[in-house]
Amino acid sequence: MSRALAVLSLVLLTLPLLAVSSPAPSAPSFNIYPAPSGVGNNAGEPSIGVDWNTGKVLYLAGLDTLRVNFDSAHPANANWFDVTFLMTGFTSEDPILFTDSQTGRTFVSQLLGTCSLMAYTDDDGSNWVPTGGCGVPSGFDHQAVGGGPFAAPLVGTPVYEHAVYYCAQEALAASCAQSQDGGLTFGPSVPMYALNCIGLHGHPRVAPDGTVYVPNMDCANGEQGVAVSANNGIQWAIRTVPGSTTRDKSDPSVAAGSAGRAYFCYADGDGHARAVSSTDQGRSWNAPSDLGAAFNLQNTEIPAVIAGDDLRAACAFLGTPTAGDDQASGFQGVWHLYVSFTYDGGATWETVDATPTDPVQRGCIWMQGGGNACRNLLDFMDITVDAWGRVLVGFADGCVSATCIGPSGGPGDSRASKATIARQASGTIGLFAAHDPLP
Repeated sequence: MSRALAVLSLVLLTLPLLAVSSPAPSAPSFNIYPAPSGVGNNAGEPSIGVDWNTGKVLYLAGLDTLRVNFDSAHPANANWFDVTFLMTGFTSEDPILFTDSQTGRTFVSQLLGTCSLMAYTDDDGSNWVPTGGCGVPSGFDHQAVGGGPFAAPLVGTPVYEHAVYYCAQEALAASCAQSQDGGLTFGPSVPMYALNCIGLHGHPRVAPDGTVYVPNMDCANGEQGVAVSANNGIQWAIRTVPGSTTRDKSDPSVAAGSAGRAYFCYADGDGHARAVSSTDQGRSWNAPSDLGAAFNLQNTEIPAVIAGDDLRAACAFLGTPTAGDDQASGFQGVWHLYVSFTYDGGATWETVDATPTDPVQRGCIWMQGGGNACRNLLDFMDITVDAWGRVLVGFADGCVSATCIGPSGGPGDSRASKATIARQASGTIGLFAAHDPLP
């Protein structure tokens, strides 16, 4: 039961499409697609996924599950549809969406106490199937869903081609449960860590060999890192990035390339955006890269990373050149969405400003939970890649009024959370070499 809400965000007069000029022929560029008027106006903590079989984009913002169809025009037009399922559209303590791009199955989970209201769709939101929602026991906060191939050897006989994981935290501990029937039911939850990391964690990602990674901002010795399982969530190991530190509880992000190379993108303790990669499941990492150095960025929040070919990955983050405490109410920084690309396994990164003429936020970005005037963007955003290798970033735009966008805007103008997608434009290099250049 879907209904078209609006079409062609390119013609929205109050929310124009923006394009990044390319500083070099190979530099990535982005077009920005806000949801139509009246849709996605409470989009803090958005999730995004792409069904590679159909090309449809699924976007969860608050209680709204939205499907976005991009056509083949240049630049593409975006059609937004509301495909919210009744069970996952009326209440939530935390929203999360996960699309298994290869199978095309999308999950929507709305946290409710120590479990969640969850459903999946195999036809991009036209029909939904309710599920059990979690493993037992489960945490009461910051749940996340992920999935991918099973690791060998496998105990049991799966009835679905990919594993699905449900992870949640409580206080200083976190656990994950695995499903072998495509997310319909989950087995018992297995502890990932207790006391040696803080409870809050990022989104789980599964490598092609079945290795599961769950990122965490504050583990042993205050370093950021990942909980890793190589046996389908039965056992977990904590592996940190040496020298990394944490400051204001911004979730890091992890992804794995086609041959298993892990990428870890994080807001370091000094406020800078950094990325590292590993070829041994996080036992060691290459030297960190400062992703915002070319723009002199001094503060970073809510990074999100995705990988394609083993040597290619992209990390999106909010950044500002303004130094100081970005949690303080008097902070005056102007934030943009930046996306960094690597084509050599993380040895070097190229960063572009995806919103050069329209800030995403003005003033502080509150990351300490609870209620605060600067908490309109909440805790995270999301990133994905389509079958052609285009990068898509799902983010909440806090700066949508003409006053906020204009040069005279101030922090008080930036309290929105509009559902928005940054989509990599054509004519650039994506994350899959087989499709260079992008169509």
